[in-house]
Amino acid sequence: MITKLKPSIRQAISSDQKQLANLIHFGSMVHRHLDWRPPLEWIGYDPFLVLEEDNRLVAALACPPDPPSVVWIRLFVAYDEENLVDSWTQLWSQAFEMISPDPDLHVAAIPLQNWFQRLLQATHFQSTTDVVMLIWDNGKIPPNQPPTGISIRPMTIDDLSQIEVLDKNAFGSLWHNSQTSLEYAFKQAAFATIADIDGVIVGYQISTSMQMGGHLARLATHPEYQRQGIGYAIPCRWYSG
Repeated sequence: MITKLKPSIRQAISSDQKQLANLIHFGSMVHRHLDWRPPLEWIGYDPFLVLEEDNRLVAALACPPDPPSVVWIRLFVAYDEENLVDSWTQLWSQAFEMISPDPDLHVAAIPLQNWFQRLLQATHFQSTTDVVMLIWDNGKIPPNQPPTGISIRPMTIDDLSQIEVLDKNAFGSLWHNSQTSLEYAFKQAAFATIADIDGVIVGYQISTSMQMGGHLARLATHPEYQRQGIGYAIPCRWYSG
């Protein structure tokens, strides 16, 4: 007689990487956050939970806070649809217990699949923001000159501490990127530029390359300098050469 072990939940550890990679690759239900950091690099940050059955990982959930006040659902994966709801319910219940003592945390997710959106709604997540994608495919970008006194130059790694402060001022707390996330973004950028006034960074953009062109992944102007054409000038100056 074969005794089936009861499913158990535990924190992911480094030795789980191979199984987790296989689960993400072969799992039929996979949600990955639009993140600069690959999912497996969140191992070691709480909560990153796995559901284990008969010494095999069948589901996983990662939602570590970053920055400290924001929890994004960065990864949820289940091996098959049959146990999808149970896997989500068990993992999310334990993850929520780990993060709920902090009343100032914001918890959010960007569901890219209908099945994940239904799971979130069943767990009392509410839709608050629509993410809109716009495409420019009309040839040459209209010329633009930055406002007087503004210089635009390539971003450097030493700029990121200033950029993190600017990012926090420009975006609501939910959309603020930590300096660590900005470092990941900078290292993956095809183009990254800043707008500078006498050594003070007042705007920045980070763009990545795509098969069909470029993706303006991040653009911000300090609130005190908005509506002056800086946000338009930063990417246009780079893309138009």
